[in-house]
Amino acid sequence: MFDTMKTQLLEKLAPFRQEHLLTFWDSLTAAEQQHLAAQIEQIDFAQLAQLYADRDKPAESLTLADRAAEPPFEQFSTVRRSTSGAGNAYAAGEELLRQGKAAAVLVAGGQGTRLGFDHPKGMYPIGPVSGKTLFQIHFEKVLAAVRRYGHRIPYCVMTSPATHAETVEFLTGNKFFGLKEDDVLILCQGTMPAVSMDSGKVLLADKGGLALSPDGHGGMLKALSFSRTACGRQTALETLKSRGIEYLFYNQVDNPLVRILSPEMLGYHVLSGSELTSQVIRKTNPLDKVGNVVKVGDKLYVIEYSDLPNDVAERRKSDGSLQIWAGSIAVHIFNVELLERCSKIASSLPFHTARKKVSYTDLQTGETVKPSEPNAVKFERFIFDLLPSAKNAIVVEVDPPNHYAPLKNAPGSPEFSPETVSADISAMHTSWLEQSGVKAADGVNVEISPLFADSPEALAGKIAAGAAVEKDTYFE
Repeated sequence: MFDTMKTQLLEKLAPFRQEHLLTFWDSLTAAEQQHLAAQIEQIDFAQLAQLYADRDKPAESLTLADRAAEPPFEQFSTVRRSTSGAGNAYAAGEELLRQGKAAAVLVAGGQGTRLGFDHPKGMYPIGPVSGKTLFQIHFEKVLAAVRRYGHRIPYCVMTSPATHAETVEFLTGNKFFGLKEDDVLILCQGTMPAVSMDSGKVLLADKGGLALSPDGHGGMLKALSFSRTACGRQTALETLKSRGIEYLFYNQVDNPLVRILSPEMLGYHVLSGSELTSQVIRKTNPLDKVGNVVKVGDKLYVIEYSDLPNDVAERRKSDGSLQIWAGSIAVHIFNVELLERCSKIASSLPFHTARKKVSYTDLQTGETVKPSEPNAVKFERFIFDLLPSAKNAIVVEVDPPNHYAPLKNAPGSPEFSPETVSADISAMHTSWLEQSGVKAADGVNVEISPLFADSPEALAGKIAAGAAVEKDTYFE
């Protein structure tokens, strides 16, 4: 049986000169052979060969940069916003939530490796007083919306192969932090093999397994469109449609400040007739390491900071402000119809290439090699590449202190570390108290459970004006 399997695999591999993947086949157990065969069968080697052949092609963004202009935008939670416009947007967004037309998706495939945390990043404890994990904070924000608007809200959680099993166990063990199990759709994103930079050959992670990496946050589209939900009868996208969901709020797990299902952002999205709305922050430095949302012709694009020429990044408008100012923070609203349409068009999400250091198994010795320099090409998709496919795409500017503090860096780092993110949560919640006339003493840590209040508006009237917070306090 396994000789036949090897022959069939060789027939698949030979046209693409990838037979080396079976170098150690005869030394593997039957179970290991089955595992390797299953990995090989899932790879589109013709696609992989083309991606490798095109690896040095200039990024499309380089051809767009010279024509890049600022995108159409709305502003909220900043001093520049229109009070009347914000009010209209908030009311429109709340109506969508009352009608049960919005759901949310959490991208949670990352591990806490840089944090020295050998678990899914969503399990990292970040609450400044409570010690709540990122997962609990996000889930409780969705639960708060369920309670406020009286409608069950589907919550899609995208994991990766490295985090899936532990995430499922963690969420199940914590009873989904109050959400109904039927409302939580856990999906696992796909993978792409890493190939040798010099030869295009797929690397072996070990004798019986390929060097695979998650296919990027753009893998959300495939996960929603093709992965079956727990019941096995529908894809996640079909489930959302069957429940009357028209809009999907998207954010990544590392940012605890995001206002999930923000009525104001939903309102701007629907009132503008947008199919894709993205949150952005105003760059303070032309070379800030964020994706740059720009308008070219009548379409929006994201140009990665590494692809944006310095002379373009430093362009100024007549008032001295940056022309390329809109930095993406990976918070979006998608029309479900857009996702469904784009899932049927392969070119909607092109692959991006990255040169990385990838450990691999030496074919001569069978030993693991850990390179000191980049040796491999990885391929991934980015969800923001749906922007040019969307009708009336807009951006919504937000202020970082109330919306953006991603947990990215190791403890002790000067920014985006556990210490700074925890402090940012406390600072935001302290500002909410101040808006309600409550004073917190200097140096006091403050944390407000989403189930107590998930916004300054929700906090109003819950604490007596003039009250003082003299010690670390968790409002729940």
